[in-house]
Amino acid sequence: MKESEMVAEKAGYRSVIGAGDYWWKTIRAGEVFRIHDLEGNQAADTLFYKAGDLAERYSASDTIKKQGALYLTAGSKLISNRGNVLLEIVADTCGRHDTVGGACSRESNTMRYALEKEPMHACRDSFIRGVQEMGGGIVDITCNINFFMNVPVTPAGELSFADGISAPGRYVEMRAMMDVVALISNCPQLNNPCNGWNPTPVEVLIW
Repeated sequence: MKESEMVAEKAGYRSVIGAGDYWWKTIRAGEVFRIHDLEGNQAADTLFYKAGDLAERYSASDTIKKQGALYLTAGSKLISNRGNVLLEIVADTCGRHDTVGGACSRESNTMRYALEKEPMHACRDSFIRGVQEMGGGIVDITCNINFFMNVPVTPAGELSFADGISAPGRYVEMRAMMDVVALISNCPQLNNPCNGWNPTPVEVLIW
């Protein structure tokens, strides 16, 4: 883990994303972007795109291959599907972030939990609305990062959704290496312990 040298009160932009809400914004090359887990163990499902070109976006497979690790933390570089570095994690007080658990959807809620869960709001719904506002469509939604989410991978390659390892006040901070658009779904999931069955707000800051 690595503490930041940035001072929150000096951020040029601050916004709180409510529990279950979504948010998107352009982050310019050289700017520092923080996601702040205000109350602890809140999963912030996040997609990144090259500004002005939604066809270039964060690639989980390229990022995992490049760094030789499943989890993200300070020093990790987020790689695009064209092999370019979108952002680099420069500070992290959580310790690791999930790259393989994906985003919850109404379909996965039905398969994993119960048929009556289908109408529940899910991250994929938020991603769809966000990319539509950005001028794209469903085809532009790809594998996402789950910041603050704990998804252990067993030696057999199985995934499990476990209690979070974050805590109130922890954060992850990235420096943009090119102009990027961040799209966050502040996860509304109520069916697994990723956020303690209690979705809470997160804050985003940009310097």
